[in-house]
Amino acid sequence: MDQFIAENNLLVKKRLELTPNEAVKQALLAGLGYSIMPLIGLKNELMINDLQIIPVVGLPLHTTWMLTWHKDKQFSPVAQAFMVYLRENKTRIIEQHFGWYERF
Repeated sequence: MDQFIAENNLLVKKRLELTPNEAVKQALLAGLGYSIMPLIGLKNELMINDLQIIPVVGLPLHTTWMLTWHKDKQFSPVAQAFMVYLRENKTRIIEQHFGWYERF
């Protein structure tokens, strides 16, 4: 975020620095300011209008999530079945659990 802020010449006055997203969210709910944070952690608060998004050019940033594991990992039969399930159903899973974010 520091790089994004610098590249976009945004004026930011840090008054408080919190690390866990939940702590940041609670500070926002308490009215202590504004922050840049992942939408996924704000779903409930956005849906019930406890928090709102301030439009900023260049945001939201889009990222790609990946499952990773050690190259020598030997999967159990259950883990293998889970990987097959994810591969076959990833589009539906994403839409079912994360499709809401497009509203914001």
